[in-house]
Amino acid sequence: MEALYESRLGLPLLHRGKVRDLYDAGPDHLLVVTTDRLSAFDCVLPDPIPGKGRILNAMSRFWFERTRGIVANHLSDRPLASVLPDPVERATVSERAVVVRRLKPLPIEAIVRGYLAGSGWKEYRRTGAVCGVPLPAGLREADRLPEPVFTPSTKAAVGAHDENIDFGAAEALLGEDLAHAVRETSLMLYSEAAAYAASRGVIIADTKFEFAADSRGALVLIDEVLTPDSSRFWPKSSYRPGTSPPSFDKQYVRDYLETLAWDKRPPAPSLPLEVVTQTVARYEEALRVLTAPTV
Repeated sequence: MEALYESRLGLPLLHRGKVRDLYDAGPDHLLVVTTDRLSAFDCVLPDPIPGKGRILNAMSRFWFERTRGIVANHLSDRPLASVLPDPVERATVSERAVVVRRLKPLPIEAIVRGYLAGSGWKEYRRTGAVCGVPLPAGLREADRLPEPVFTPSTKAAVGAHDENIDFGAAEALLGEDLAHAVRETSLMLYSEAAAYAASRGVIIADTKFEFAADSRGALVLIDEVLTPDSSRFWPKSSYRPGTSPPSFDKQYVRDYLETLAWDKRPPAPSLPLEVVTQTVARYEEALRVLTAPTV
């Protein structure tokens, strides 16, 4: 499968993010192209994951549709052909591009944790809390939390590191009313998604949402949602607390990178072919298990 590391289109390029390329599609719209770039520890890796952008785009569309009763999202009714009329150019991004409403993102990442893993586990071992939320003593890695917790973080530029913040800092950034709306909406989204995923044999350990506010001040879900890039997906069949469980997400890549003598600063190291191949397989499995129609 041919990989797309960077898109090259005739539209004005506004921004290349860690994974997505954003193009000007008129005064009210953007064209978002999800590439095959992969970031880990907030660094963009030099090797693409072939087909990853197509998988993320398909999974986000699935969840945007499923959660539209909870919160509006940024998807537009405009067809891709209205933005990219050249069929040859359109074909290069057809399964990985979407036209969305032009909105200003909120300056935080809205993270919900249902299980203790990743940076939350590391912080808990140091402090007994995660982002200022006290947790019971004696929890193990991958333990289920008594209830899901909202643990926001800052949004770092490419090459910089996101930082966990407490809810008071989120209120300072967003204002009290908007911060509470983000927290409650994030928890509702997580609960809905976690219940559905459990019916498919998958645990959503944690996930990240991003929001904007529209001209009326209403929340809008943007970017990606509940993908292997933004979530930890664990198969229920192999879940065992006390260790880092097998996963359908990029934790596999993080685990490999942790074995290297790398300071988690750019430039990031290259990935062996085996790691790339295994990552593609995990992402494909997540898409299949979570979105394929039941027979």
